[in-house]
Amino acid sequence: MVDADQTFVIVGGGLAGAKAAETLRSEGFNGRVILIGDERDHPYERPPLSKGYLTGAKERDSVFVHEAAWYAAHDIELHLGQAVTAVDREARTVRLGDGTVIRYDKLLLATGAEPRRLDVPGTELAGVHHLRRLAHADRLRQVLAALGRDNGHLVIAGAGWIGLEVAAAARGYGAEVTVVEYEPTPLHRVLGPELGQLFADLHSDHGVRFHFGVKLTEIVGQDGMVLAVRTDDGEEHPAHAVLAAIGAAPRTALAENSGLALVDRADGGGIAVDESLRTSDPDIYAAGDVAAAHHPSLHTRLRVEHWANALNGGPAAARAMLGQLVSYDRVPYFFSDQYELGMEYSGWAPPGTYDQVVVRGDTGKREFIAFWLKEGRVLAGMNVNVWDVTEPIQQLIRSRAAVDPEALADPSVPLENLI
Repeated sequence: MVDADQTFVIVGGGLAGAKAAETLRSEGFNGRVILIGDERDHPYERPPLSKGYLTGAKERDSVFVHEAAWYAAHDIELHLGQAVTAVDREARTVRLGDGTVIRYDKLLLATGAEPRRLDVPGTELAGVHHLRRLAHADRLRQVLAALGRDNGHLVIAGAGWIGLEVAAAARGYGAEVTVVEYEPTPLHRVLGPELGQLFADLHSDHGVRFHFGVKLTEIVGQDGMVLAVRTDDGEEHPAHAVLAAIGAAPRTALAENSGLALVDRADGGGIAVDESLRTSDPDIYAAGDVAAAHHPSLHTRLRVEHWANALNGGPAAARAMLGQLVSYDRVPYFFSDQYELGMEYSGWAPPGTYDQVVVRGDTGKREFIAFWLKEGRVLAGMNVNVWDVTEPIQQLIRSRAAVDPEALADPSVPLENLI
């Protein structure tokens, strides 16, 4: 049992932090729970920022993890709009930006990630945007609506998930969209060339222009406003707004300054944690985008920047903080909605880790499941407009058993029969 006079502090007001606080209470912890977030908004979920909320299909209130009154009802002490500036591991305290010092018995770092910045002239212009926080989505939603009304042009640097989802939202408003991407296809580092082209075709069918194999080198403006962008092939593209969607970096400054073990940036960065999400300090844990966890089933260290990792990682860390035996072995999972295409991806198979891609279904109709294999074992699966198959796909991944590629490709063979 955890003593009632103990204080558990959570740094990070996102989904991972909110779900950790919720789990501490649901597991019976009756000590102090203090949740600190550097945004003034209550904890919210990030997927709607580039999906339903951005497109206008959902209202702002739909993004929040809990209603505001929930925190007081469950005796969760909130410090919103406050950044933690230092962690003193010896004294077991955190210091806030206003000088407040809070002692902890256990500490969870759920500080998330921040968008990578373009390092080119013109980024100070008013029409340059990022999308990571609710305030970003508030502004971008207005910008996209205005571009649609005025036949304006949006240039997106980066053809990853955020870039593509914003492109779809922008086309929904009627804006002209150009995507600049250095790789040869969208999502190249996630899906490889085999499936990346499918997303290029999807967006091209909806009027998005792509420029692959080039980098954005300058944002041109006048009187503080964006007019165009230039790329390293010498071309200039009209633009009234620019979105930098070139990835995110884990927010590890607190951990680094307090001497916690980190993962090298070349290996994805993040705070190094074991399978129980515990850092190199036995009283400090990390979860969500910032945590680079040893995965007991995949036998590698992963840092996953997706909703499901925050949703499940926060509760796992909370249980470990309570002294429960935890082995966080969730199969990585994420989803995306773009136009009429919905997809779910389970597993981990970046280019270079697989030797075969097997497709079940019809890629032309965009109704299929793709599997990434290594020596006959399923490393990852992506279902596109095919539903209720996540569980058997993840079971195939977990089993690490060799499967018959022909049976895997045959829609008449139930996936459950291959496990």
